[in-house]
Amino acid sequence: MISGLHHVSMKCNDALLFEKTVSFYKEVLGFTEERRWAEGVMLASGGGAENGGASPARLEIFCNGEGIRALGAVRHFALTTKHVDELAAKVEAAGYDVFIKPKDIVIPSSPEFHARMAFFYGPLGEQVELFCPQEN
Repeated sequence: MISGLHHVSMKCNDALLFEKTVSFYKEVLGFTEERRWAEGVMLASGGGAENGGASPARLEIFCNGEGIRALGAVRHFALTTKHVDELAAKVEAAGYDVFIKPKDIVIPSSPEFHARMAFFYGPLGEQVELFCPQEN
């Protein structure tokens, strides 16, 4: 039935903030522009062999919303990468707050799940996790 998550959508109402957000995801995190329309853009991360054969993660960014910066039911989204430390440094160098620095974690599940992760705030105030699952 469900074969994956196609995209996460974000909205703002300011043309300059919209372009700043698009630029951040393209230039700092390496997303590519799949398509653009009058009120928005669809960006895609790398997919294929580098991502273990997974489909690309996509962000849909609109410039037609109220852009309220408040946390709702969705707390964050996580981007899979083997370069947590490098990307966190790049995000910080671009002037964004990495509020959880890169670190190794163990989720006390059965079986335990090991990962390297970091969290930052993006241009629209969104919380983004950089996430690298690790072999136990």
